[in-house]
Amino acid sequence: MYRKYIGIVTSLLKEATALEDVLLADGGEHADIASTAAFALAKREKKNPALIAKEIVETISPKAAEYGIEVSCKGPYINFVFGEQFVSDAVRAARSPDYGTLPEKTERVIIEHTSANPNGPLHVGHIRNTVIGDTLVRAFRKAGYPVDAQYYLNDMGRQIAIVAWGVKNLHYERTAGEKGDEFIVRHYVEANRIAKEKPEIEAEFDLMMEKIEAGDPETVKLFHDAVETCAEGIKETLASMNVTHDRFVRETTFLRDGSMEEVLGRVEALPNAQHEDKMMFLDLSEQGFGNRYVLRRSNGTSVYAARDLAFHLWKNARCDRSIDILGADHKLIGAQLQTTLSLIGERPPEIVTFEFVSLPEGSMSTRGGVFISADELIAETKKRAFDEVTIRRPELDEAERQKIANAVAVGAVRYDIVKVSAEKSTVFDWKEALDFERQSAPYVQYAHARACSILEKARSEGGFKENYTYSDSYEVALAKHLSRFPAVIEKVVTELRPHLLAVYVRDLADLFNSFYRFDPVLKAEGSVRDARLTLVDACRNTLSQALSVLGIEALESM
Repeated sequence: MYRKYIGIVTSLLKEATALEDVLLADGGEHADIASTAAFALAKREKKNPALIAKEIVETISPKAAEYGIEVSCKGPYINFVFGEQFVSDAVRAARSPDYGTLPEKTERVIIEHTSANPNGPLHVGHIRNTVIGDTLVRAFRKAGYPVDAQYYLNDMGRQIAIVAWGVKNLHYERTAGEKGDEFIVRHYVEANRIAKEKPEIEAEFDLMMEKIEAGDPETVKLFHDAVETCAEGIKETLASMNVTHDRFVRETTFLRDGSMEEVLGRVEALPNAQHEDKMMFLDLSEQGFGNRYVLRRSNGTSVYAARDLAFHLWKNARCDRSIDILGADHKLIGAQLQTTLSLIGERPPEIVTFEFVSLPEGSMSTRGGVFISADELIAETKKRAFDEVTIRRPELDEAERQKIANAVAVGAVRYDIVKVSAEKSTVFDWKEALDFERQSAPYVQYAHARACSILEKARSEGGFKENYTYSDSYEVALAKHLSRFPAVIEKVVTELRPHLLAVYVRDLADLFNSFYRFDPVLKAEGSVRDARLTLVDACRNTLSQALSVLGIEALESM
């Protein structure tokens, strides 16, 4: 509904001003939407912008009134206020079971996210990638796009050679209940420790890398099995966070099918391709990069970047829009990848770069075995959530409290990570993430549960009739915010900024709680009660839809 009215306003302004961009912005406290078009016209027509704004208002007001839109100006600013019909239609639309779902698109999208090396469990530093990526996948699907969520599985690089060496030489037994990634990381950490004490085994890592590239069957199987074991554990962790990938793409694919050599041949033909013995690299200094973009080592083996180029060409053949989620430590290599693809005439991916999430305990390193795994983070959050739920709902049996705590914990982790814009670093705060009273996932989940409780009580008292008549300020503010949900979904996928949805749903919970506090619902009478219960149902549905896109369970009881 909001998107429809924005379209109406845009059309009216374009007709009146002949501007291509009518400069719409949020109207703040004064209006639902505002335009600064008068400023643009003032430069062109050399007139006072306030006078121009007044003329525009006079021109478009009659037609705007047909849609129940009130137009006014405050100095040079043109304000638009949407009327009663908009409010009624907004609440009606927000009760649709698929509310927020945009029309189907034909543009195919591939989103690659997480893609952590399979040398151990995902840790806290990885899961911001996971949460941002999965939320974007869900948002794109809500926006009508066919999406393929992919994990690029490094199954032949140096880190995996170290893992494979450990599996071959250490002969550890897998303990009962030990996840695959936990089993593999023991080999990785110990192999690194040994390499520090005995640097001569580095040559063994190098030999294994040469063998995997040459297709040595024994080495190929060793690498494959180690990676598969670790990936099984990683998938378990992802599932516990409500995350699934459509496809795990192995790095060796592009070595075996010849596509890596094909793209390297194209790169070698570039004028800035250079060689030193068997080493091959690009000199990207003219493109603003101060270091070499190495694609072959001095021993002739390829590096990750070479397979990554082939992977992106493979993705381009299967999608219209390719999006990578990368940590800030990959910013340089991501930019070099984009530049190289452009140089050979191929479409570069869009890249969402994020700063890191950490815990107050400090930084983490898989190599040194000093890290807090995502499993540990979730387990501790579930424990703390269970304690909080037990305090709040002691009458519930343990199984029900555990079910609620699990949903609250996963929601707390996901929301606390995604609520901060990707370009800002953040520290996961246990207390804030699990705060039922202050703008956290439990706070939003509780708003949904409260709406469900109100509606359940109303049904037990005989139900209510649909009514879409609203005039109270709290009712109107809540209804108008509901109307923005589809536009927020559209903005998330356009700008690749999932935190916008987290902000939206937090504000929605705020507005719902204010409405509930100041406008009696069940104690109201007649048509007012019906209208308010209708509004509660619209809010319940919108909260549910928004939480689903955030990968958070919309609980009916807390």
